[in-house]
Parts: sequence; structure tokens; C-alpha cells
Amino acid sequence: MSQPVFRGTLLLLLLSLFVTAPYTARGADAQTRFMFLRGQSIHPSFEGWWPNNDGSFTLWFGYMNSNWEEELDFPIGSENYFSIAEPNTLDDLTVEAFDAATADRGQPTHFYPRRNPFLFTVQVPADFGAREVVWTLTSHGRTNRAFATLSADYRMDPQVLSTEVGGAFGSLDDRLRTNLPPDLAVEGEMQRSAKVGEPLTLIASANDPDNFPERSDRGQLPKNLDEFYTTAGVGSSVVSSAPGVRLSWIVFRGPADHAMFEPIQMKAWMDTRVWGNSPWSPPYILPEPPAGNRWENTVTFHQPGEYTLRAVASDGAHFSYENVTVQVTR
Repeated sequence: MSQPVFRGTLLLLLLSLFVTAPYTARGADAQTRFMFLRGQSIHPSFEGWWPNNDGSFTLWFGYMNSNWEEELDFPIGSENYFSIAEPNTLDDLTVEAFDAATADRGQPTHFYPRRNPFLFTVQVPADFGAREVVWTLTSHGRTNRAFATLSADYRMDPQVLSTEVGGAFGSLDDRLRTNLPPDLAVEGEMQRSAKVGEPLTLIASANDPDNFPERSDRGQLPKNLDEFYTTAGVGSSVVSSAPGVRLSWIVFRGPADHAMFEPIQMKAWMDTRVWGNSPWSPPYILPEPPAGNRWENTVTFHQPGEYTLRAVASDGAHFSYENVTVQVTR
């Protein structure tokens, strides 16, 4: 009875060698398509810039967390800082450029999984010239940098923003060039206090001033897997997002695993897995806004400290933000 078992084992071994041989022959430089749950680094990203009426410029930043599950925290310091530099002076990633005077430019210290685009802005004056705004982020022992310049190649408008996030199912409608972000208003003080274990009420309203892009949910729930993954009607190679006003609270600074929202918030990061509780997750059906477009939530903290909570409002193509800082004590 041992001989057939041996032959079966040998056959499996030969098959495994046959299947893996082409990949081995390509060497270590072959491109992979793995989904990493944790252990990977975070890449800061410069999204682009646009001019302001007063002559200054707005620079947009975000990041790509290569992990699908791991969330990381990096306070402002030598692992998470901004610099103002002359061109090319920080191309060498081993050059340390931390300066407390310029380190904090409003970036997050808590990092959610995957792509988090157009998350915050940095303003620079009209005479900024050819200098660079550099965001340095070190995670899992690897240093990455985003270099922001006023190069014409990076000039953008709201249509570019929408295209990059797959807004309105990837629409390239020219009207998106003048699309207005939601009007967002948070009720109450922007500086608050709370105690561990005691719910704190958060109330915010969001309305789309130009009602564009108009809300749409593609009509119905998918009936099969083909409908789940269809790209019909998607005009962009970027993963698409349903149009329509939505609002979510996130932890922008502070340990998010110690802040529990009720109800659970729709993700503000680009989770593309089906039924992912994300606007980028098929079947792309957004929940209806509450009465009066007024969202009421609570958050309960399980550890003392300072937390920055952010209300993120979107029409599916453009974003508005408001921060609330909470001092949590026992």
C-alpha cells in the first residue's frame, strides 16, 4: 500500500515544480501581485496643487499604506515630519532633515490601510518658487518621501481630484472642473474634553451646494458575481466610487483602536473589497443621508490621551474636512 502513496506524493512534487519553475526562472525581480495584510511600509504621496485667489497655492497630500489590515501610528517627530528644502537636497533618503519648526503641517499621525488620497492640504505663499515641500515618513524600518513642487505637471483642478478617486463611477464629465465640495458644519466646540468610557456626542451636517455629481446607486443589488465585479459604465481605470453625499468620522491623530464610534462609520479609505463598508466597495450602494443631512454619532474612548477626530464629507468626487480635538482623561 505504500507504493501508490509514494507515487502520488512524487506526482504532486513534480506538479509543484512544474508550476513554480517559470516564476523561479524569472528571478527575484519579477513583479508580484500579493495582498499584504501587515508588515509593509507607508508611502506618503503628493497629489498635486492648485492656485488660490490671493496668489498662494494649495498642495494636496495623501498616502498609500501597502497593508490591507494593519493600521499604524507615528506621532510628529523624526518618523513623520515635513521639511522645506531647495530642489533635490533631500533626494538621499538617508539625509535627516527633521526641524521642529516645520515638522507639523497638519498631517495625520494615525494611518489607515491602503490608499487615502487628498487627505490634507499645505498652503505655500505666492513667492514659494522652486523650493520643495517634503513629507518624510518612516515605517517598518523604511523611509519614504513625497516631494511637492509647483511644477506645471502637477497642477490640478476638482476634475483631476475626482478622476484620481474614481468619482461618480469614474466620470470624466467636464462639469467636474468646477465641482464644489460639500458644505460641512460640525456642531459644538472644536476643542473638547471627555472621560474614558463615557460616550461623546458628535453632530455634523453636510450638503452639496451644487448637487453635482448627482446621487446614483446603479439601481439595484447585484444578483450574481458577474454583476458584483462588472465595470460597465465605469469611465476610468481607477476603482470607482458612487456619487452622493456621505459623511464619516475618522481618527486623524491618536490611537484609533481606542476610539469606538457608534454607529460604525463608513470607511473613508479606498477599501475595494466587496461589501467593504466603503464608497469604493461594490456594489456601490450608499446609505441614504439622515433626515436634514444631519449625522449624529457617539465616540467612546478606552484610553486617555489627546485625539484629533476628523469629519470627512464627500459628494463622491470632492472632499471637505473639519477637525475636533478631544482631551480624554480618566
